Amino acid sequence: MSRNVVGGELEPCSSEPLTGFYRDGCCNTGSDDAGVHTVCARMSEEFLEFSRSVGNDLSTPRDGFPGLRPGDRWCLCAARWQEALDAGVAPSVHLESTLAATLEWVRLEDLRRHAV
Repeated sequence: MSRNVVGGELEPCSSEPLTGFYRDGCCNTGSDDAGVHTVCARMSEEFLEFSRSVGNDLSTPRDGFPGLRPGDRWCLCAARWQEALDAGVAPSVHLESTLAATLEWVRLEDLRRHAV
């Protein structure tokens, strides 16, 4: 059973759009997930623009990926969320749906400040 950053059972992040490295709706990770997609974040226009500007366009649909819009929930890479935090554009997070392993890259107090 996977745990979230606040110690409970990991809750699903999103089924519409279907998210997660394993496309199971949860922000689980494993040895094959080099990006560590563990932060359940709610997309904002500001974050989507930032992500596009640093080479990861999450807004444009392609190859079966629907493209994300503000308000969508998505499992972000822990390092990308931290990068967005450092740039002042971190999206809000759902703590109960963010995997505890995230705490290896991101401080809990930062996640709490951005919690939905």
